[in-house]
Amino acid sequence: MGSMISLRKVSKIYRGAHSANKVSVLTDFDLDVDVGEFVAIMGPSGSGKTTLLNLVGGLDTPNTGQVVVADNHLEGLSSRELAIWRAHHVGFVFQSHNLIRILSAAENVELPLLLKSLPHKERARLTQEALRQVGLVERAAHRPGALSGGQQQRVGIARAIVSDPAVLLLDEPTGNLDRSTAEDILALLRHLQSGGRTVLMVTHDQDAARAATRTVHLGAV
Repeated sequence: MGSMISLRKVSKIYRGAHSANKVSVLTDFDLDVDVGEFVAIMGPSGSGKTTLLNLVGGLDTPNTGQVVVADNHLEGLSSRELAIWRAHHVGFVFQSHNLIRILSAAENVELPLLLKSLPHKERARLTQEALRQVGLVERAAHRPGALSGGQQQRVGIARAIVSDPAVLLLDEPTGNLDRSTAEDILALLRHLQSGGRTVLMVTHDQDAARAATRTVHLGAV
């Protein structure tokens, strides 16, 4: 089906408070992820897992190398161009949900659509469809405080997919969940992947990684 994500000779160096302090997180790193693949990223702390997600999602840029996602060369885009690209191509899911407490589930899901020139009825339709995909239509009016941890994570996933992104990036999505709830979330991710989305998930959990079609291990720095 072709490659959705391609990294070639990517290196990322972070500088400390003093310019002489440098930490190399990724060095000459290569990765290919096919369209519709579900890849788990594992490795010890400091091995570059979250940095990898940030590079693929256009939240960070490499010092050297090439990052191509959905046929776009991200390393050559400006900050504004990256922001526009992210809004159309990538959905992010975080361990801590990052939901706005005073908004309902539906309002949280709708947030990415506010960046687009869409009429209210279309935003409502897309929000309803995203909540349907994660099985939370009946909880649309509830605020995060009235939802379980698993339901909050489902809202986070619905928000990530509401714009129909080609790539779904997840950073420890089951880290704060009990095993049964984590299995439900992983089953949902497999379902989304089976529908054609490309999924890249950082996890420290071997059980979570087994839900993926492939696991990539990053070594310690």
